Amino acid sequence: MPLPFLTADRAVDAPGEYSDDVALPFDDRDRWRRPYRPGPWRVGAAALLLLLASFVLLAAVVIAAAGAPAAAIVVLGVAVLVIASALRLLRVGVWVSRAGLRRVAFFTTTTVSWPRVRGVRTVQQPVRWLGLPRTVQGQALLAERQDGETLPPLLTDHNADFLGRAEAFDRAADLLEAWGDEYRAG
Repeated sequence: MPLPFLTADRAVDAPGEYSDDVALPFDDRDRWRRPYRPGPWRVGAAALLLLLASFVLLAAVVIAAAGAPAAAIVVLGVAVLVIASALRLLRVGVWVSRAGLRRVAFFTTTTVSWPRVRGVRTVQQPVRWLGLPRTVQGQALLAERQDGETLPPLLTDHNADFLGRAEAFDRAADLLEAWGDEYRAG
């Protein structure tokens, strides 16, 4: 089963494959896409959740075989919630299209159209380490709306996608800034 939300387009993976005069190497710009691959921390956490779900599903089968269908249904529901959480965790990130910028968090999604974005820039500031309360000095990609409100950081170099992958963060930040520059002006 293909999982398109797990992969970025091939042009992002090999930065030297597209010419410098084409800042946005995607053919279909109307489709929402994440311009980077999910990081190993995010994929690892989702894999652990799916492993846990397999054990919970096995428990549901054992409980159903033992003759307690009501309890088996409850345990099956828990397994479905764990699987849904793992899939949502893989969807978390920044998505772009010609229509705008979409920041997908675990429980919320914020979409801002490009004309309402004043600027997208990388700044040095304290950032959360893997989304935990602990902060460290790092880089964050921020988007500012036309009304002056700044969205929460779109990307940081210490989040689950870019921890230990500084080049990937720089490439993703550059691509998101390029999307902003092209569609805010156009």
